[in-house]
Amino acid sequence: MQELEGIYTIWLREMKRFLRYRSRIVTSVVTPLLWLIIFGTGLGAAVRFGGVSGGYRAFIYPGIIGQTILFTSIFSGVSVIIDRQYGFLKEILVAPISRQAIVIGKALGISTASMIQAAILLLLSFIVGVTMSPVCFAVSMVIAIIISMGLGGLGLVIAAFTDSMEGFNLIMSFIVLPIFLLSGALFPITGLPAWLQGAVYINPLTYAVDALRFTILRESVLPLGLNLAVITFFAAVSVSAAAFLFSRKEQNLM
Repeated sequence: MQELEGIYTIWLREMKRFLRYRSRIVTSVVTPLLWLIIFGTGLGAAVRFGGVSGGYRAFIYPGIIGQTILFTSIFSGVSVIIDRQYGFLKEILVAPISRQAIVIGKALGISTASMIQAAILLLLSFIVGVTMSPVCFAVSMVIAIIISMGLGGLGLVIAAFTDSMEGFNLIMSFIVLPIFLLSGALFPITGLPAWLQGAVYINPLTYAVDALRFTILRESVLPLGLNLAVITFFAAVSVSAAAFLFSRKEQNLM
């Protein structure tokens, strides 16, 4: 019971931090919409994409949702660095809860923030001419929470290795963009060169985007069951790794 209360308290703190900065919520929604409207319309007109009903904008729509989850989840790991710099992390560590509960609470807070943004984008599906049914919305949200937990865990892993905002941002610049570009968010993953296809298939976001694309557009490369299995495994591994590394790193600082 004490562990659950600790997880809830940390989750609640992360949510209050997220909701306090309303400009962050607006930016996280406006930016993906700009990608859909400007990039989707411009490139869609240039390439005459006809792979799915609705054209290129509909095709990249699930990928842009994945992009939003990716950026929010991983960059939220910076909260650990802020808490460490201001000494709040030490106060959490002396609480009578396990390190694993701390990481789970933070990961749940990160994934909830990602889900809020994903839900907003799903409700705006009419912009790209996609009909969003209640079942489609519910399944998409399940996919969103699983991959956001995994990516949030990855962000916490990176935060465990860095002690400054500058170091965190530097690592992010080398990780986030390749993950997004190699996820199939902006182009089909079939027919790629072997070396590029290998990089695409080791990317966990690829399976999340493919699962979202199947759920929303009924178009996918891989079976939905395989996609869900991969992102669930990734989430379990990344959160477990974050808990282990976080525990060792912070124990050395105490």
